[in-house]
Amino acid sequence: MKAIYLDCFSGISGNMLLGAFLQSGVPFEYLNDELQELGLHDEYELKANTVSKNGIAAVYVEVLTKEQHGRDGSHEDGHHHHSWGEICKLIRGSGLTEKVRDLSCGIFGTLAAAEGKIHGMNVDDVVFHEVGALDSIVDIVGSAICLEYLDIEKVLVSRINTGSGFVRCAHGLIPVPAPATAELLLGLPTYHKGAERELTTPTGAAFLKSLASYEESLPVNFKTESIAYGAGTWDLEIPNVLRMYLGELL
Repeated sequence: MKAIYLDCFSGISGNMLLGAFLQSGVPFEYLNDELQELGLHDEYELKANTVSKNGIAAVYVEVLTKEQHGRDGSHEDGHHHHSWGEICKLIRGSGLTEKVRDLSCGIFGTLAAAEGKIHGMNVDDVVFHEVGALDSIVDIVGSAICLEYLDIEKVLVSRINTGSGFVRCAHGLIPVPAPATAELLLGLPTYHKGAERELTTPTGAAFLKSLASYEESLPVNFKTESIAYGAGTWDLEIPNVLRMYLGELL
């Protein structure tokens, strides 16, 4: 079966995932055109550029919105806020394929459940702030589009570097990993090394929680066809990239 192995030695985020998918062979034009089905194309511009991270060529993806012109690692009050119900209604009402709609709503549902537990509220009452921003909607739906394009049936993941330190969000300063990220990564091996930064985001963690199975290293029955790199925001001592092995699980 067609599979990917995600080597998260420098964490994982939505735009790192998209960057790796694009470098692995998903055409940028295809991804951008499919995302138009959400009906949000007047609210953002999708950009992808090849950058160098510690000498590694990787694809860096940006979602430029009216409120946020590029990613600088901060969270701004201008971000769109959406409830879980609004996001799912938007996705379900789009012209995307059934598989992409199901995958996308599944990931956001996983995220909503984690946020609801952290904040002590019913999942239907969860309002997304950072993770509900337009760029994260594009990241999650875009990743589902890429999975379908590449016909991926299995997602495997290494140990996950969460980063460390503190990050500012709508509720103030919170520890890394953010509470929602920590909740989502329960059951998956994690560690922190190399940076006092948020290396794994709630969006990336929700993707893993929904779809990935842990493997300490590449399985012996994994036949690698290509390796791709998606770039993160940071310039660190370690390369801030997500390494994606694309191949066949025999």
